Amino acid sequence: MGRMTNQAPPPPPSGYNAAPQPLSPSDEKLWATLIHVGGIFLGFLPALIGYLLLKDRGPFVREHTRSALNFQISFTIYAVALSIVGSIIVAVTFGIGAIIVVPVLIAFGVAAIVFMIIAAVKANSGQYYKYPVTIEFIK
Repeated sequence: MGRMTNQAPPPPPSGYNAAPQPLSPSDEKLWATLIHVGGIFLGFLPALIGYLLLKDRGPFVREHTRSALNFQISFTIYAVALSIVGSIIVAVTFGIGAIIVVPVLIAFGVAAIVFMIIAAVKANSGQYYKYPVTIEFIK
């Protein structure tokens, strides 16, 4: 049988259960910018993944990913609500309401893209940005 010793077990391999390394300020700006731009093409996924992976890597990237995620969730809720209301209006007016509903939906989408571009520019220049009309789901 083996001998029992009072020695401590060897330390775990490096990186195992270790605290995440902070990002450099330039990397924080880069990732924050990419999260906002990614929202234009992929919706809430870049913000969600960025928040989960980067929130502990620096205060700047944490705030930007949190802000982007809150905006994307809010935008999705607003888009669904607008689509439902718009569909009802179009149905009740036998299609004539589409003259108003379609431009409103397009303007809503364009405004969201503009907000994401503004947020990306602010992040790239090292500034914080608060999206308008956003519900703060994640504090």
